[in-house]
Amino acid sequence: MPAADNRKLVLDRAVDNFFAETEQVAFCTATVVPGIDFSDDPLLQGRNFSYLDTQLKRLGGPNFTKIPINRPKGCPVSNYQQDGHTQITPRKGRVNYEPNGWGEGPREHPLEGYVSYRAPVTGEKARLRPESFADHYSEALQFYISQTASEQSHIVAALIFELSKCEEPGVRARIVSHLRNIDSTLAVQLADGLRLEIMPDPAPAARPTRSDLAPSFALSIQSNPPDSFKGRVLGLMISDGFDDSILKALQPAVAVEGSVIKLIAPKTGGARCSKDKLHPVDARIGRAPSVLFDAVAVLPGTEGLETAQAAVYFLVDAYHHCKFNSYSAEAAPLIDVCGLDEPADEGLTLLSQPDHAAQFVASCRQLRHWPRENFFRT
Repeated sequence: MPAADNRKLVLDRAVDNFFAETEQVAFCTATVVPGIDFSDDPLLQGRNFSYLDTQLKRLGGPNFTKIPINRPKGCPVSNYQQDGHTQITPRKGRVNYEPNGWGEGPREHPLEGYVSYRAPVTGEKARLRPESFADHYSEALQFYISQTASEQSHIVAALIFELSKCEEPGVRARIVSHLRNIDSTLAVQLADGLRLEIMPDPAPAARPTRSDLAPSFALSIQSNPPDSFKGRVLGLMISDGFDDSILKALQPAVAVEGSVIKLIAPKTGGARCSKDKLHPVDARIGRAPSVLFDAVAVLPGTEGLETAQAAVYFLVDAYHHCKFNSYSAEAAPLIDVCGLDEPADEGLTLLSQPDHAAQFVASCRQLRHWPRENFFRT
């Protein structure tokens, strides 16, 4: 966009209909507006073709630009496309090309239409790959050594998970041979996880892996955690007789962070607090997995949750994903059944008083308590 144009793209809400506004979106690198142009990046040039092919197949034909989510807003577009699947524009006449002898059909505006950027070019332009393209491992090494120990363990676990689905032992061994050119420790851990009896030799490398690349902590998600809980969701599991004073303390603490609370209870119709007030809930326990929430708190009442298998699974799953968890004193039996009382960590706290609510919500800004993983690996 021109510098004088103050229009902005604001992402401030979720879609209203997932299929119409997400499944049918046709993002395409070849779709540009006046003011920007294509670079000579070979990856981009290839994508300009492949994305169009993808939309043609995924959305059923060439008229995917007529789908409302893909139409420009406030800027009608005309073209010569007449036929094809889901054509909804009843164009008249036989003209479907330009220029034509009838003088019909849309024309590109000579001033406001798209104009390519006139980039000065010097030297020779050739179709070749730079020498750096032969270095297949150095960037992977820098990425791996830039991760925290926890993130490196995630990479190892993901590789073991995916390669465990591979039925060909030779393929598994060849992957390990390539990883030996990236990081020997990574290769050894993967070989152990796959139980390779013989460690394969390193794969032949067109260029040796560089050893002068320093870690870049910008590549690590855990090294760059968010500084707020804004936009996040706290899942609060309650049951009849829960202490509403803690709920009332959590609500403003969450609101200040710019996040929301979702209530989950054994019954869809709601749960009654200690003052016999019925609180509507957002979901029934067992119908809202913990993966939907960024942090979890448990406030049972006289109706305990320790015998509810769905409640046990919900809390254990959130705990194992290193999310911040908090619970009231009434949840002690549930904590015991889940086996979460030992070892205690800073990510699992007690909400015994309303003033603990703000402390718990503030701790949730980190999103994950990664040191907990050390316990699972022992």
